[in-house]
Amino acid sequence: MYSEKVMDHFANPRNVGVIEDADGVGEVGNPVCGDVMKITIKVAEDRIEDIKFQTLGCGAAIATSSIVTEMAKGMTLEEAVAITKQQVADELGGLPPAKMHCSVLATDGLKRAVDDYLVKHGREPIGGPIVSDDPHFDPHEDDGEV
Repeated sequence: MYSEKVMDHFANPRNVGVIEDADGVGEVGNPVCGDVMKITIKVAEDRIEDIKFQTLGCGAAIATSSIVTEMAKGMTLEEAVAITKQQVADELGGLPPAKMHCSVLATDGLKRAVDDYLVKHGREPIGGPIVSDDPHFDPHEDDGEV
């Protein structure tokens, strides 16, 4: 059901924790499935210098949080918010359709952290819509978004 890479990131998640003096914080959750994620970032010259996460959820939620932090570290803020749920799933060697919502939460948490940083510095948010906030978002439906 899960790829080896998903299992590895679940069993050995990378970048777990909280950056105490974080420049940006993104918190997202889905009451239907119960997954909750918090992503904290440290930014230098509009580049993610450090990133950590805390996730309460299933193995896929932990794995997607872990891989998103690995993908985003070192990226510019613009590059980071452009990471898609499909890129997250692909990087993990695939996710079952019923678990694609976990990749949405991970990318939404990252967008929230970036936008939090930008707003704190008097700048316009660039993350775009947070899918998991949409009242029509079904966490167990794969909408085919790429």
